[in-house]
Amino acid sequence: MILRLLSYNIRYGGAGAEAALAAVIQSTTPDLVVLQEATRPEVVEQLAAATGMTQWGSRPGQSLGFLSRLPVTASWHRPRVSRHAFLEIALTGTPWRVFGVHLSAVHAAWTERRRIYELRALLAAIGREQPGPHVLVGDFNTLAPGELLDFRKLPTRLRALVWLSGGRVRWRTIQIVLDAGYVDACRHCQPDLVGFTFPTWDPHVRLDYLFVPGGSLHAVRRCEVVAHPQSAAASDHFPLFGELEV
Repeated sequence: MILRLLSYNIRYGGAGAEAALAAVIQSTTPDLVVLQEATRPEVVEQLAAATGMTQWGSRPGQSLGFLSRLPVTASWHRPRVSRHAFLEIALTGTPWRVFGVHLSAVHAAWTERRRIYELRALLAAIGREQPGPHVLVGDFNTLAPGELLDFRKLPTRLRALVWLSGGRVRWRTIQIVLDAGYVDACRHCQPDLVGFTFPTWDPHVRLDYLFVPGGSLHAVRRCEVVAHPQSAAASDHFPLFGELEV
């Protein structure tokens, strides 16, 4: 079975942008959508109806939610060190799991340390409970090794935070994922494309990722950024689309 998977940060719960969000989602005809900043269940329910999804899940104030046209079982797990709960989605009839991720935001040294704590807590939980085939997908709010952030493009208040943290951020979170044996699916599928996902009106940084364990890389068929014409009206993030043989 081919799983068409979309990851999408819908910004501030998506209220007021439902039509634009639905258009972007429908453009990829996904089977499963992992949402970040899905803090308004009523919006997620509206998106499910507008996109023909038979299942949806969201919790008030929780960032991660989902839409699905396939039968799934979802559960939220929040380690003590995490700002947001992780979302675990089990695909009925397969051993695969999809883990939705939304790590702490803001580009600064101390928030990168928090992201490391959050990511390590998730990897530890997966190691205990789900050693089988799975996907890590979502808004990691950090840069991959070798990628650069032009701090001059940050809002003034965020540039100040970088300055207060020493004027330099050591980006380590994604390296920890790679060191744990995961593969960056977009980099694997499109090694020559930068693939910026944020912000939609001036893309200059990649914050959204899809990872699979190295032993499951053969399952990845596609992975790409969806630069839909309505994306800028819908959210500040471009969604990330992947196809996996599950």
